[in-house]
Amino acid sequence: MSRVSAAHRPILIRGGRVIDPASERDEVTDVYLEDGVVKEVGPRLSGQVGRKAERVDAKGRWVVPGFVDLHTHLREPGHEYKETIATGSASAAAGGFTTILCMANTRPVNDTGTVTRYMVDAAAKCGLARVLPIGALSKGLQGEHLAEIADMLEQGAVAVSDDGHPVMNAHLMRRALEYCRPLGVPVIVHEEDLDLAAGGVMNEGAVSTRLGLPGLTYAAEDVMVARDLVLVELTGGHLHVAHVSTAGAVRMIREAQARGLHVTTEVTPHHFTLTDDAVSDYDPDTRMAPPLRAEEDRRACIEGLRDGTIGAIATDHAPHGSHEKCVEFELAAMGVVGLETSWGLTMKLVRDGEISENDAVRLLTSGPSGAFGLPYGTLSVGAAADVCIIDPSATTRVEAQGFESKSANTPFKGWDLPTRIERTVFGGRTVYFWDGRAGEVLRPE
Repeated sequence: MSRVSAAHRPILIRGGRVIDPASERDEVTDVYLEDGVVKEVGPRLSGQVGRKAERVDAKGRWVVPGFVDLHTHLREPGHEYKETIATGSASAAAGGFTTILCMANTRPVNDTGTVTRYMVDAAAKCGLARVLPIGALSKGLQGEHLAEIADMLEQGAVAVSDDGHPVMNAHLMRRALEYCRPLGVPVIVHEEDLDLAAGGVMNEGAVSTRLGLPGLTYAAEDVMVARDLVLVELTGGHLHVAHVSTAGAVRMIREAQARGLHVTTEVTPHHFTLTDDAVSDYDPDTRMAPPLRAEEDRRACIEGLRDGTIGAIATDHAPHGSHEKCVEFELAAMGVVGLETSWGLTMKLVRDGEISENDAVRLLTSGPSGAFGLPYGTLSVGAAADVCIIDPSATTRVEAQGFESKSANTPFKGWDLPTRIERTVFGGRTVYFWDGRAGEVLRPE
C-alpha cells in the first residue's frame, strides 16, 4: 500500500537508542534532520529546533542509519513484470534500506552510460531510495570484451559486475581489475566455474543424492575464488566476491586479506540462515545461485561475519514471476527476494547469539558502505539524512503477498522474525512508516 508523503520538513527524532557503528555511537539521545542531512545528534534537542520540525517519539526504539545493500536486482529495464525501479525502491523502503546498488542484468544490459543514466533518472523520479547502478563488466554480459566502463561511471555507476554470469575468461578478468584499479571502483564477481557446475541444480551432497537432484559441487565456487585471488595479487585491483557461500571461499578470502590483498565480500541472509536441508520438500523458492550449502558452510559464513572476513550482509534481492517459480524444482528460476526480510533474518542471528546488535547494524550500514568507499550508512553530522527506526520488541510475520515488491519468491513465508521496521527516512523525508496495523510507503508529492 502507498500514499503521497507530507511536505518536506525538518524532523527531530527524540529519545531513541542511537546505534551508529561508523561513529562508535550507542546511546539514548536525539537526532535532528534538516535540509536533507543530519544536522545534530545529542541530548535534549527539543528546545533548539524550530516549531516547524516534525517530532518523532523514539522512546524504546532503535534509531540507526538507513541500510545499504550492495546487491539488488531491480529488473528494469526489460523485465518489469518481475520488478521495477519504483517497486524495488518501495520494497527497499519497507525493509529499512535507503541505498541500494542494482546489478546490470537488465534488458538491455546496463553496459553503456545511456542505460546507466536511465536507471539513475528513474530512481530520482521515484524518490524512495538512492539507487546506484552497477555497470556490466563485459559487453552484453558475454564475458568476451570489456564494457564501456568509464562511460557508465560518468553517468553514475559505482562498480562493475557480470553477476549471474561468471567471468570464465581469466585474461578478461585481469584486464577488468587493471582497468578499474586507477578508477577506484571494485570488480564484483559471481564465483562459479561453469564446467564444474554444469547440470547442477542444488548443492552436491547427501541431500541431493537422497532427493535425486543433480548436485553442484562447492569446488565450482572455490576454484574461481582461488583464480581471482591470484589475479588480484597480480594487478593490485579491488575484488569483491558476491554472495560467498562455501567454507573454502571464506578461508581463502581471510588468508588473502591477511596478506594485504584488496578483497571484500558479502553474505546473504538465506545463506547464513538455511542449508541444503531446506530443499527437502522440493520448494522452488529454495533454488538459488549459489545454492544453499551444507551446515559447515553456513557455520563458516557466520564465523566470517564474526571475525570481519565478511564485511557486509547483502540481500541479493532477485524477484521472479510466479510462472517462473511455480514449476518443478529443476526448472525454477534461481533467486529469492530479500529487501523486506534481510533485517529480520539478521536479527534472528543476533537472537540466536551468533553476532551482537551493534554488529548487525554495522553489517548493513557502515560495513557495506566502507567496502565500496560510499559516504552512506552513518548518522554523523553532515551525513545524508537516511534513518531507520526499529521496534526491537516487536515481531514481523513474513507475508509474501503483502510485500511492496512485485514478486513473492521467498522460502521464509510464514516465519516470525524479530523486530519491526517502524519508519524509514530517506534524504530527510519519511518514505515508509508503520501505522500500528500495517506499513505504508509514502511517495513524494
